[in-house]
Amino acid sequence: MWFIFTLVASFSWGAADLFYKKGSNPKDPYSHLRIVIMVGSVMGIHAIYTLLFTGISYDPMNIIRYLPVSSMYILSMTIGYIGLRYLELSISSPIMNSSGAIASLLTFIFLGQVMTGIQFFAVALISIGILLLSILEKKAADLDRIKHKKKIDRKYQIGALAIILPVLYAVIDGLGTFADAFILDKVMSENQANTSYELTFLICAILAAFYLIVIKKQSFNVFEERTKGYAALFETFGQFFYVYAIAGNAIIVTPLISSYSIVSIILSRIFLKEKLTKAQYMVIAVIMVGIFILGFE
Repeated sequence: MWFIFTLVASFSWGAADLFYKKGSNPKDPYSHLRIVIMVGSVMGIHAIYTLLFTGISYDPMNIIRYLPVSSMYILSMTIGYIGLRYLELSISSPIMNSSGAIASLLTFIFLGQVMTGIQFFAVALISIGILLLSILEKKAADLDRIKHKKKIDRKYQIGALAIILPVLYAVIDGLGTFADAFILDKVMSENQANTSYELTFLICAILAAFYLIVIKKQSFNVFEERTKGYAALFETFGQFFYVYAIAGNAIIVTPLISSYSIVSIILSRIFLKEKLTKAQYMVIAVIMVGIFILGFE
């Protein structure tokens, strides 16, 4: 079932990516906080529903036990939200998408999980494909800027943030995924872990709302954040299946889950009318072959 869970999580996160892109406002310096508020609120509602209506026996100390994972996930996501404005200005996208490969390597070294030769070949196809797809996206963005004669401040092309943010994202997200695999294997069940993560994200949402509304005196209307709300729904849905996928086969799931980026690209092509090059279609086909192999292995 881990493969089915992975596909559901990948599709959900790809859809979430579409709505993040659709609802992003480059002119709003607090856009990342608004996303945190919406995602944390939806996850919090789901966590409260789980506690009240599913009969789960939950120890509140699990929030502390799972905090190393939650904090790394939430921090990496926030870095990703902030770094969106820099992705088209550097090689950050391929670097960020390498987090799955980092987690898979750590799982192999420290948890002793292994894969067959065919599985390794499929994972290699997916990982290389994701890297190539990210590079192609960057080239397409560069060509678009040249075509429309957009001038970019040099500090955003080679500046510290453009380099540090994606590296931080890849390392922190990779460590978080590895820690998740360890905790799900040794410490707590999938349901306990997911509820702990959602409650932690709810706390972050409350803190972000306090900072945005009370300290920065910014307005926040949930009905005006509808697109981010859709993203939050898909994010929460994907996270629910993700923990079960990781618990089932972490060493393969960690790089495979990164393929959600192709879902985002395909959906953007359909709904946002973004054009794809022949090279992008070819790379997507290669990734799909890798996924197909894992589905039958």
